Amino acid sequence: MSIHKEQIKSALSQVVHPEYEKDLITLDLIQDLIIQDKYVAFTLELPKKDDSLADYLKKECTKAVHKFADKEAILDITVGINISRQRELDGDDAPEQAQQQQPQQEPILAGVKNVIAVASGKGGVGKSTVAANLAVALAQTGAKVGLLDTDIYGPSVPTMFDVKERPNITTQKKLIPIEKHGVHLVSMGFLVDTDQAMIWRGPMVTSAVKQFMQEVEWGELDYLILDLPPGTGDIQLTIVQTVPLTGAVIVSTPQTVALDDARKGVAMFSKVNVPVLGIVENMAYFVPDDMPEKKYYIFGKHGARNLAKNLEVPFLGEVPLREQIRETSDSGTPVVASDPASPAAIGLKEIANRVQQTVSIQNQSEDSGSKVDIKIRP
Repeated sequence: MSIHKEQIKSALSQVVHPEYEKDLITLDLIQDLIIQDKYVAFTLELPKKDDSLADYLKKECTKAVHKFADKEAILDITVGINISRQRELDGDDAPEQAQQQQPQQEPILAGVKNVIAVASGKGGVGKSTVAANLAVALAQTGAKVGLLDTDIYGPSVPTMFDVKERPNITTQKKLIPIEKHGVHLVSMGFLVDTDQAMIWRGPMVTSAVKQFMQEVEWGELDYLILDLPPGTGDIQLTIVQTVPLTGAVIVSTPQTVALDDARKGVAMFSKVNVPVLGIVENMAYFVPDDMPEKKYYIFGKHGARNLAKNLEVPFLGEVPLREQIRETSDSGTPVVASDPASPAAIGLKEIANRVQQTVSIQNQSEDSGSKVDIKIRP
């Protein structure tokens, strides 16, 4: 049996909002409706937070959709909740209080001083490895740090921090980050089984990312590191539109094909007025253990360094291609935590220090109302 959107909408039109006495389709409360094979997903958009109402409507929606078709036709229904406080429900029958101005919403990530996106134009350049070590290195300075894994399809944080447990939830139904190596962690990988594939399309993914920002008990943080998925698509734009980013760190290898995509990443953040804090050159060179004085530039020499110079953005440093970095990432203890005195860890901590310097200079510039041309070189 083939399921169509119009059929699902017809089923949901039978669910009446108890306060406004109109159905959810007429009120335009059903958003991001996705049907994939025998799976149905949509977002229920409400003008204010009301857990009992949300639970009631979710149950009624699920019953209505199952009533439309037998359980063999629909295997699973996912209902997301999005609170849009500025929105007013249409219709003459809406109560007067719905027409009144809603109480001012608490800013998203209100307790976070600096939000830093770690991005790459393409996959496979070690962006998540850099993000994980950057977060731990910042925490080692005494800063309060969080790391949000926004890669819904391929989360890396559970492996890189060896987290297998699920996070707890507060009485306000907010997710409590898991703390490891001094970093507060949140990832979709904490909420689903390792072998479970996320078959969501764009709207549901961006909705999940918004919830990770709005419905997580982040508390007071000096830095929140966002490990972005590769590319310049929906998630990146959603983040830019949802939270005020302090800046972005671009990760690339020296290889030309990676640099081409890194250039696009810099252009994207520049276009949406997000400062690029700098470029990191990962897998910059290989040093054999028996010949520490010898460097092999396997993917090219100084490609990201030269790109930073050409684009006039800071160059944050090089990370060598070393087996130790791969081993520590796979084992769940980033190298800056497992072997802080190693050359790889020292290089990554120097990058973290440059990020701190750049953010500090930028914040001082904003406080004084003047623009500072940031030129930090290794």
